[in-house]
Amino acid sequence: MNTIKDVIDFCETFAPLDSAMDFDNVGLLIGGKNTEIKKVVVALDITDEVIDEALENGAELIISHHPVIFDALKGIPSDSIVYRLINNNLNALCLHTNLDLSPEFGVNTCLAEAVGVKNGAFVEGECLFIGELESETSNRAFAENVKKALNCEGLRFTMPEKSVKKVAICSGSGGDLAPLAFENNADVLLTGEIKHHEILEANKLGIAVVDAGHFKTEDIVITPFTEKLNSEFSDIEFIRSKKCADKVHYL
Repeated sequence: MNTIKDVIDFCETFAPLDSAMDFDNVGLLIGGKNTEIKKVVVALDITDEVIDEALENGAELIISHHPVIFDALKGIPSDSIVYRLINNNLNALCLHTNLDLSPEFGVNTCLAEAVGVKNGAFVEGECLFIGELESETSNRAFAENVKKALNCEGLRFTMPEKSVKKVAICSGSGGDLAPLAFENNADVLLTGEIKHHEILEANKLGIAVVDAGHFKTEDIVITPFTEKLNSEFSDIEFIRSKKCADKVHYL
């Protein structure tokens, strides 16, 4: 029977744990590597709903993108996520910036593929992923394509007076990378979070911005990641979470 270590070893082949950024906390954060597993729930976040889903499915492990433990814990109250995981013998494997930065298969590569960005690569030493569209298009048309591809209820975008061909991508929070996108001759920055002053800076630089939301720009990896795991392990059932959601709506 396969163990959690087998899953970790496979993930190391495309998103090695030591490639995570220094501030991050990745790997098996709760549980033991030698634990035998038959069912795994894969989700962007470990929430109470995701824990319920894991228990309903008889899963022994939850794999999430966002770390369930990030800052040092000063206590573990009985209603906390960490307590619930431990109390229910649920293991937690978290793959965060190492999955973001994977050049072979990761969050940004899946995001790029979803929105039609080809021949992409990371800027050396940075989180920014840059590629090109097959054909030049307008900012509005690109934003509409992103909305459809990521199944967004809504998004924010800007429209400088130029078309879009070269695309800079940073899933999640990447608004501070507009200057780097400009330095690499990108026409637009696609990200999930950008602050007001960062939009103003992008406007000054002439870089278009598409802000599709943190959840939407990262959740795009979960289905292909689940499929990749199922293809590798015939004796483990990997289940894509149906209950993980950011619960954000647009009027």
